[in-house]
Amino acid sequence: MQFIGIWANHAQTYMLVLTCVTFFAFSLPIFLAPRVWARMLLWRLPDDTDLAWYFARCLGSFAIVTNVFFLRAALDGSGLQLLLEYFTLFCVFMVVVHVWGWLEGSQPITETLETGFWAALIGLNLCFLPSA
Repeated sequence: MQFIGIWANHAQTYMLVLTCVTFFAFSLPIFLAPRVWARMLLWRLPDDTDLAWYFARCLGSFAIVTNVFFLRAALDGSGLQLLLEYFTLFCVFMVVVHVWGWLEGSQPITETLETGFWAALIGLNLCFLPSA
């Protein structure tokens, strides 16, 4: 059974939902309140956090820009296939990052559990991926 693109007709709706979820659950919190976000995910916070917050805000900024392009693709279809391919590759790397952290024992359990979330997104992205 071929599942890649099985729901491609609904790709714009998927992209809109994905944009809303990632913007409010990840991008905005990491950009505006990285300390609160880190505590919610059970990270241990070191005494010197300046570099961590700088990198978190940089990541949040990049994620917000990505959400802007996601929103445009969701509303008018511009670059929809490319952005879903981009996000799928990002999700693959997020699985690698989370498995790596689990193997090192350097992350809280919340991050290890998040591995399944990123793996599920890979599958969903492929199901909604429009054909070339």
